[in-house]
Amino acid sequence: MGSSSSSYAPRNIYLDVDGKVQKVTSITVIFLFTSFFARTFLQQIKPFGSCELKWSLRVWFINVFCTNQFSVFSVISHRAFHINEMKTELTNRLTMLEKRVELEGLKVVEIEKCKNDLKNLREEMSSRGSSRFNCSCKYNLDDGKKVTPRRDVPNYPKYTLSQETIEALKKPTFDVWHWEHNEMLSCLEFMYHDLGLVKELNMNPITLKRWLVKKNYRNNPFHNFRHCFCVSQMMYGMIHLCNLKEKLTLTDLVILMTTAVCHDLDHPGYNNTYQINARTELAVRYNDISPLENHHCAVAFQIISLPECNIFANVNPDTFKNIRQAIITLILATDMARHGEILECFKQKVKNFDFSNEEHVICLKKVLVKCCDISNEVRPTEVAEPWVDCLLEEYFMQSDREKSEGLPVAPFMDRDKVTKPTAQIGFIKFVLIPMFETVMELFPQIEEIMVQPLRDSRDHYEELKLLEDAMTEVKPMSLINQHLLTEIQHIMETLVRQ
Repeated sequence: MGSSSSSYAPRNIYLDVDGKVQKVTSITVIFLFTSFFARTFLQQIKPFGSCELKWSLRVWFINVFCTNQFSVFSVISHRAFHINEMKTELTNRLTMLEKRVELEGLKVVEIEKCKNDLKNLREEMSSRGSSRFNCSCKYNLDDGKKVTPRRDVPNYPKYTLSQETIEALKKPTFDVWHWEHNEMLSCLEFMYHDLGLVKELNMNPITLKRWLVKKNYRNNPFHNFRHCFCVSQMMYGMIHLCNLKEKLTLTDLVILMTTAVCHDLDHPGYNNTYQINARTELAVRYNDISPLENHHCAVAFQIISLPECNIFANVNPDTFKNIRQAIITLILATDMARHGEILECFKQKVKNFDFSNEEHVICLKKVLVKCCDISNEVRPTEVAEPWVDCLLEEYFMQSDREKSEGLPVAPFMDRDKVTKPTAQIGFIKFVLIPMFETVMELFPQIEEIMVQPLRDSRDHYEELKLLEDAMTEVKPMSLINQHLLTEIQHIMETLVRQ
């Protein structure tokens, strides 16, 4: 294109045009046209603050107009068009990126807000205390507080039951005192699987474990988790002994077993009479109508309402509604205040019992649950008698409290009046035997293994009662006589046991 030097005066510029060098002087602007019709010009400029002129090269695309020997050309610069396109696309992308950054920032803010809300909720739940008065209960159903969920898999050991244990579980002679807490949980889990209940209701086995672990029983002398297991094992035994799998539906068996597991949930250790006389929170809430049994039902379904403990999660709503109503009906039937009414209803139906009649089946299930609930005396003496001690201990705790609060005290619960024989004889003769003998009319096979042990237990306590009466009539004359009487008593007890 040419060369120039601005350090010599006069300032000249030389152009090489088609191989000929030409000198150009006395100009301020030189215009050139390239082969692609780009307009190029050299212009003298004087920088600010300087007296020296310099040449500046500038290029742009134009329409070239020439007259005479030249035609008019209209040139569209494709390159400039592409540059504008790229600028537009770049601007759009930057705008989109800015919007995405803004949205991501909002998400981060929302996540942090949720984390803070969860933290505050946990702190609030842990700091809230339960409002109780008189007979306290672990679950306050009025303030909306839920049972603290446990979402991890229960870690109690998985026991492999021997064939001997499996067979023993099916019999009323099973010794419930030889088993630890986790072993009893494994036995309950086995019962649900063995009866086909897990498969029938499509239960999640892990959910079943969580539900069993969640069974909330207090450390009462009698109404505790071992009592729950005792009742459930007796129900499992009666299902096999009476061959109920062929007479009832699997849904009926689920109802019976679940009722047995839940029937005394969160029992406070003081019976309905105390609740009503002391006007406790439970009595007020349930209007003095079976306050404990209503509470057991409420706690049972509060636990089942937890997603991680809902063993009925895969059951359709109508079936669940029926199961829930049936379990509530059976738990309410365990109130001993209704014993006479329920037994009389069953007596009227047992002569012409019809397993296809829903009303008959409901009545039978009530009686079965009641039998299992108070079945300790069906077991061998060495298994049953410790339960009497546990029950009397709980009775005495209640009667002592009733005395201190100025409330009426039932004679059969007063430690100053009741003895083991007097506590058991009337209960066995007038409650247990009549009920089990009525069931025996429908299932004769229970006589030898369940009814006869009750008769033997009645005879045992009647002999002990005679011994007690004889002892009270003898007036000790001296220390020697006292020692002699002790020896005689020991000998008589040994003979009675033999």
